[in-house]
Amino acid sequence: MASDQSKVLSILEKPYEKPKGDVATGIEFPSDLAVTDRIAGRQPTSGAGVEIGKATFVRRGTAFSLFIESHRLAAKDLIDAFMRTDGLQALVELAARVKVLVNESLFVYAFSYVILHKKDLQNVRLPSLIEMFPNKFVPQEDIMKAQVEANRRDPDDTTPIIIEYGPEFSSTNIKPEHRVSYWREDYGINSHHWHWHLAYPAGFGDPPDRKGELFFYMHQQMLARYDMERLSVGLTRTEKLENWRIPVPDGYFSKLTVNNTSRAWGTRQDNSMLMDFKRQDLGLDPIDITDIEIWRSRLLDAIHQGYMIDRNGDKVPLSDDVTSGKRGIDILGDAFEADRRLSVNSLYYGDLHNLGHVVIAFTHDSDNAHKEDMGVMGDSSTAMRDPIFYRWHKFVDDVFQEYKLTQQPYSLEDLSLPNVVLDRVGVLSKDQADALSTGWTVREFEAFRGLDFNSRAPVNLRITHIDHAPFDYHLQVTNRLEAPKQVTVRIFLAPKFNVRGLEMSFMEQRLLWAEMDKFTVTLKPGTNHVVQSSSDSSITTSEEYTFRDLETGPQPGTSRREFNFCGCGWPQHVLLPRGTPGGMVFQLFVMVTDFEKDKVDQQGNTGRCANGVSFCGILDAKYPDSRPMGFPFDRRNPPQFQSAADFAEQLDNVNLHDITITFQASSLTK
Repeated sequence: MASDQSKVLSILEKPYEKPKGDVATGIEFPSDLAVTDRIAGRQPTSGAGVEIGKATFVRRGTAFSLFIESHRLAAKDLIDAFMRTDGLQALVELAARVKVLVNESLFVYAFSYVILHKKDLQNVRLPSLIEMFPNKFVPQEDIMKAQVEANRRDPDDTTPIIIEYGPEFSSTNIKPEHRVSYWREDYGINSHHWHWHLAYPAGFGDPPDRKGELFFYMHQQMLARYDMERLSVGLTRTEKLENWRIPVPDGYFSKLTVNNTSRAWGTRQDNSMLMDFKRQDLGLDPIDITDIEIWRSRLLDAIHQGYMIDRNGDKVPLSDDVTSGKRGIDILGDAFEADRRLSVNSLYYGDLHNLGHVVIAFTHDSDNAHKEDMGVMGDSSTAMRDPIFYRWHKFVDDVFQEYKLTQQPYSLEDLSLPNVVLDRVGVLSKDQADALSTGWTVREFEAFRGLDFNSRAPVNLRITHIDHAPFDYHLQVTNRLEAPKQVTVRIFLAPKFNVRGLEMSFMEQRLLWAEMDKFTVTLKPGTNHVVQSSSDSSITTSEEYTFRDLETGPQPGTSRREFNFCGCGWPQHVLLPRGTPGGMVFQLFVMVTDFEKDKVDQQGNTGRCANGVSFCGILDAKYPDSRPMGFPFDRRNPPQFQSAADFAEQLDNVNLHDITITFQASSLTK
């Protein structure tokens, strides 16, 4: 009998293909099944038929979207069926039976969710999304070239066929927005977004700790990082999409396909208008632009009134200064994303985030007159490729910021840490102090794991992407107490100058501070030298594990953290912003806070999948920081602090230090 990991890989490989019997896994896959909402035949654990409810609602070969409620309900029904199985063997057998019945993307999503959340599968890991769905990351033209080469080859020729992709990606630099295509279309960023919505689905599963706040914070941080890339290539910061009745200047043409044939994602022409949504094929009621405007107005009213109205007509206060219950940002986040279980009043406040994605995704065919599929904004694994994603989320974030600016600024007591002095900070890379470098590097994946090229030769995908040379943070900290002191170290990075070349004020720079790391350390009395590797960042994951990685298992020397990978987390290779060829000045903001005030009682549950915790939390555990996410930059500045430098000058536990990031146009030397 094959290992548990091998059984999972056998199900996830080639999602578009019908499973075949495999002696290695010990599974006999059925030869044929009728498409129905009840699967005839035995279930390994009970002998009864298996109910999968609405799971067949989403047709095979079409796009699956978590932003559409009917699609989420279909995923929920399939997940429920999977979760009822007893043990991995039963799960894999059931999965093999339904794989030919349900939408391919829905199947992978539901099966992946169960692997992450089923208690008895904690040692099983998911392979790279890019290997399961190469067509969601690489243009169809490149895939077809590989297929033509495979057809042309002598059957005995097993020399690998290589699909080269990047760094120009799907567009040229004729339009200014295309200067950041390398970032928007990065495989790791889009995979992270898919995994985040896998870990934090709206509408089903056990509600995770601080889900609404994490929805706000993770997306705000993505915007900060995107804006730093824009400044690195001479573009202005993202403008929010707030007027939905004027043309959208930038179109998007992904060149991708929805499935393994030629069914293309919908495209948006330049200067398209957002239209009322009137399709009948998705199980959604019509959505007028007016509806979205009304929901926005109600959310803004709630923010400025200081409370929301629940389903019973009672007031629910909005404040982050609470010692028990939910923070206001958490309540607002649950209502904005419109998780019906968690929203205080989804009928009144609507489903603004999700249905905004839907309206944008169907701009090109809002009434199904042309029977076109949705655009990439409809899929969490492709949405970040489109420039409009950032404009939409800039609007979303501005509503959250409207709330955050109603909160009282932090006091000196909130910000200070008596008897601890952060004397010096800096970074060291390749024996160079305070000088970091980025450039192009190459990662290779096995495309034949997701698509069948009918070739004995492996078909591999070779992607050129941005990366950085590894580096270490160095901190000199003095503990003036006579006893050891446990502290939290919080590290942020932001550009020092705006697009005009002027040094930024606190409020101009506030939303650009990107969290780089957060960790605890025990300071001995006296001087302490703290070193932290960039590879151990609290926001990042290890590199995605390929099918081959998981088939061979952890290699000698691989740490538990490196192999404890569940997919969610910022990609390590985009930890740093690009910078400029001549060197771009950034500020490193380091703050030390009292761990006694920061710690969270996990009640003996440490959870798992503890990579990328700042953006993803810890599965089955509380978010491991009692402070508001983004502290101390989540609120307006105290009156005495007009710049980040003022923090460092007036607080002993804060240090601000300039560093430079240089982009190498040639291949990166690590």
